[in-house]
Amino acid sequence: MEVIILAGGLGTRLKEVIGAYPKCMAPVNGKPFLSYLFDYVNRQGATRVILSLGYKHRVVTDWLEEQDLFFEVDCVIENEPLGTGGGILAAMEEAETDDVAILNGDTMFKVDLKEQYRFHKSKNAEATLALKKMHKFDRYGVVNTDQEGVITSFEEKHFMEEGLINGGVYFLNREAFLGRKLPEKFSFEKDYLERFVKEKGFYGHVSEDYFIDIGIPVDYDAAQVDFKTIFK
Repeated sequence: MEVIILAGGLGTRLKEVIGAYPKCMAPVNGKPFLSYLFDYVNRQGATRVILSLGYKHRVVTDWLEEQDLFFEVDCVIENEPLGTGGGILAAMEEAETDDVAILNGDTMFKVDLKEQYRFHKSKNAEATLALKKMHKFDRYGVVNTDQEGVITSFEEKHFMEEGLINGGVYFLNREAFLGRKLPEKFSFEKDYLERFVKEKGFYGHVSEDYFIDIGIPVDYDAAQVDFKTIFK
């Protein structure tokens, strides 16, 4: 299993808390957030991780040199910000398998990747998104699906009593994605998912597993508590 981790984020909203660290290196109980993602994908059976890096990438690469990992790690460096889509595209060009898992470097969604992969293949999907049901929220956009799991539309952020959100874990068919001939710099959400959703090749796989996005201080603080239990 190949896994791309988007780990080039600046961590702007966390800067007062984590200083000049790239967001994926934000310390959680004395270890970088990225180390927990590595632990997760290792347990899920990853054989190769491709890191999409940008801001202060040397902080990450220096840390990697000190790690004894159970899978191969390669890095793709953005010399200028390419957007979420551009980061995925650059890493996907280095991938070798037909379908690649993609994770956000600031989100922990402990989905069963093998189960999501089986669903992805059973639907012959171009992309399969791990979805999480949320209640009383306005921080995330909403993903709408039909009874077969086909994603029918995406809604902008607004207050919802309940709904499904994009949990930032994907399986993506490499050939189909690269065949889109997308530009070097683009938004994965706006210029890929929302643009091509009407073709009905995107699926949602709902998971009730643990989810946290450390992008704001209150959730970053929550991770300090939660991870003591979920990563024993």
